[in-house]
Amino acid sequence: MYVLSPSRSILLSPLLKPYLLKPPKCSNYAPLFIKAECYHSLFNADIKLHKLGLNTMHPRHGRRTTNTSFKAGGLGSNNETGSSPRCVVLDIEGTTTPISFVTDVLFPYARDNVRMHLEETYDSVYTQEDIKLLRSQVDDDLQNGVVGAVPVPSDDKGKDEVIAALVANVEAMIKADRKITSLKQLQGHIWRTGFEKNEIKGVVYDDVPGALERWHASGVKVYIYSSGSRLAQRLIFGYTNHGDLRKHLCGFFDTNVGNKRETKSYIEISESLGVDKPSEIVFITDVVQEAAAAKAAGLEVIISVRPGNGPLPENHGFTTINSFTEVPF
Repeated sequence: MYVLSPSRSILLSPLLKPYLLKPPKCSNYAPLFIKAECYHSLFNADIKLHKLGLNTMHPRHGRRTTNTSFKAGGLGSNNETGSSPRCVVLDIEGTTTPISFVTDVLFPYARDNVRMHLEETYDSVYTQEDIKLLRSQVDDDLQNGVVGAVPVPSDDKGKDEVIAALVANVEAMIKADRKITSLKQLQGHIWRTGFEKNEIKGVVYDDVPGALERWHASGVKVYIYSSGSRLAQRLIFGYTNHGDLRKHLCGFFDTNVGNKRETKSYIEISESLGVDKPSEIVFITDVVQEAAAAKAAGLEVIISVRPGNGPLPENHGFTTINSFTEVPF
């Protein structure tokens, strides 16, 4: 309230309210799979930027606004405001991790240990669930004439015959590099044993840990989207050559969201993350088809160019990087 004199000069004006030191409510962001500490890092980053005069909090709904820009090259074509992104979604193979680690370490480990894993854990709840999913997939494969699919006998035929058939199917699936949930779930359970026994250690590029820490500290929420199961993703980032990196990650998406080359998958992700616009999400991948699908959904896209990655088509039209140190935010 302002108090005016008859001449309309101001006699009394209200005191300015101090900056509201309260973290944003979860309902303001409401992303799936978000970890609580991500809200705290976002809140702390807002306070630091506010003190520097670079950041303000919207008085009604707490949305952050900054004076920085992440536009560089083709990046930012979908982002109307030019502000820093709220979320980064990362692919694994060829983006955070060498493709060779997956093809030369993880896949062979799963293939070489599938029989032992099934024999040792056959009666467990999670292995029975894996077998149920594999049976359903094999039935579909047989109907569709998929090469390498062999019938899985019923349980009354004996454990050994069931396991032999499952091993044959899994080996064929791995050889064909199939991106199917039943295979990825079983592989994740096999890899868990390997990581816990220190027989496997996840590998990420040297520039990845620093980037994850930087984004996390600045309030940018980081997620993983991979064809591997969420369990496998957590294992890779939990047991890396740079230690446990999961503290910098807010969540994981796998093929339960959808195929990585389909636009609807990225629409589902953007709706899950609670952003106002898909362009507030930056997706980094090494696969042009995934990049195109994400762009069609409205996400910002960067293509990762790493040693051992496949060649890119000419005039693909996307911003490229050779290291996360080149990401312009």
